[in-house]
Amino acid sequence: MTELSREERLLQTFSILADTLVDDYDAVDLLQTLVDTCKELLDTAAAGILLANADGDLELVASTSESSRLVEMMQLSAEAGPCIQSFTSGQVVAVPDIALCPPEWAGFRDSALAQGFHSVHAVPMRLRETTIGTLNLLREGTGELGPQDATAAKAFADVATIGILHERSMRERSTLADQLQTALNRRVKIEQAKGFVSHTHGVSVDDAFKLIRGYARSHNLPLSQVAAQIVDLTLTVE
Repeated sequence: MTELSREERLLQTFSILADTLVDDYDAVDLLQTLVDTCKELLDTAAAGILLANADGDLELVASTSESSRLVEMMQLSAEAGPCIQSFTSGQVVAVPDIALCPPEWAGFRDSALAQGFHSVHAVPMRLRETTIGTLNLLREGTGELGPQDATAAKAFADVATIGILHERSMRERSTLADQLQTALNRRVKIEQAKGFVSHTHGVSVDDAFKLIRGYARSHNLPLSQVAAQIVDLTLTVE
C-alpha cells in the first residue's frame, strides 16, 4: 500500500472529523484528534486547545502532551500571552520569536523557552462574532508558520468551533456556556483518570493517557466515558 501524501492525510482527517459531528459525539475526543493531527501533519512540536468557561476564563481542554509543564505553560499564556490575546482580539497571533515577547508575557516566555519552544501560532476558535477559545501551535524553531500550515490550522480551528456550536444546536434548551462547561467537566474526569491510572500502573501521566485513549479507541467508546468509568472504579484498562 502506498503511503498517503500529506494533502491526502489532511483530507482524510477532515473526513474523519466530519463523521464525528453527529448526535452524542464526544467534544473532548474531537478536540484531542485535532491537536494530535496538528502535531503529526503541521510544522509544530506541540499543540493545545483552550476553551472559555462560564466566567470567560480560558482553560486547557486538549493537548498533545499531558506533561504538567506544558499544561502550566498553556495556562500562563491564557493569563498573559498569545493565547489570551488571540481570544480577546479574535485574530491570529503569531510570535516568530518567543524570546522577544513583551515584558508582560514574561511567565509564558520563560516557561516556553525552558521547554525548548521558540515560536507560537495562536488561532482563535471563532464563528462570526462568537469566539469560544484558541488553537495554539508551539514550534521549536523561530520564524512564522508556513502559509499552507497556517491555512490548515485555521481550518482545524473552524472545524472545532463548528463542532462545539453544533453540539449546542442539537440541544435546544442548552446554551453555549453549558456546552463549553460540559467539555471542561469531561476534561476534569480525564485528569482524574490519568492520575489514577498513573498511580495504579506505575507509569508516567503521558503513558497513562495513552492507555486510556488506546482503550477508548479499541473499544469504540468516547474518551470521557472511559475516563468516568475508570474514576468510578467500574473499568480497568491494561
